[in-house]
Amino acid sequence: MSKSEGDEKILSYNDVVLRKADLDILNGPCYLNDRIIEFYFSYLCACHPSEDILLSPPSIAFWIMNCPDTDGLKDFLQPLNLLDRNLVIFPVNDNNDVSKAEGGNHWSVLVFYREANLFVHHDSCKGVNNSSAKRLYRAVARFMGVTNSTSEPSYVECSESPQQVNGHDCGLYVTAISRSICRWYEQERKEVGGGDGFLWFSAVAKEVTPSLVADMRSEILGLIRSFMALKEYQPASK
Repeated sequence: MSKSEGDEKILSYNDVVLRKADLDILNGPCYLNDRIIEFYFSYLCACHPSEDILLSPPSIAFWIMNCPDTDGLKDFLQPLNLLDRNLVIFPVNDNNDVSKAEGGNHWSVLVFYREANLFVHHDSCKGVNNSSAKRLYRAVARFMGVTNSTSEPSYVECSESPQQVNGHDCGLYVTAISRSICRWYEQERKEVGGGDGFLWFSAVAKEVTPSLVADMRSEILGLIRSFMALKEYQPASK
């Protein structure tokens, strides 16, 4: 496929524009890019339309991690309404070069849960992204403004995070784990009362299996194709 063919716009979903090259990524055993993860996060937002939940686009998380003007972050973060969010999910990429688009070699997910004043890092590859996740945590923690707390949120690595079985499915684990946590927040948390901040761990461990993750690739691809068939999601121009 030529570069111009790969750049052809195929879908406009909310603020996300997907291109033909993104379909090729999903058709093969390839590393997910920013656009696909942003699309799926946007879809999850539509499935769980709660003001309590924020699923950050990869570009936002990347800029928070690498913004050279830490004092200027406050204004940048204001539209996210972090103080009103109970659950915030950030995709983490190990790219630290702001001049390199779609760089990096690994995805993981960092989750903030306000009721526990806690950040939890889920890494599907034995903590490879630990340093990147901690960099994001250190950059954003002071802006979370947890009520009735005199300390910034804590940070933990989830030792129970499901582990990938190959070198290219880390982005799919991010989508699957994020979906599981959103479901837990909406359903299981209400049933058990919530409050200790650890309750989604068992739900994620149970739901996010290698076979489910393998199916996520075709599931996302099918989702994109279903939206492509609807006129309202046709891109404005090719």
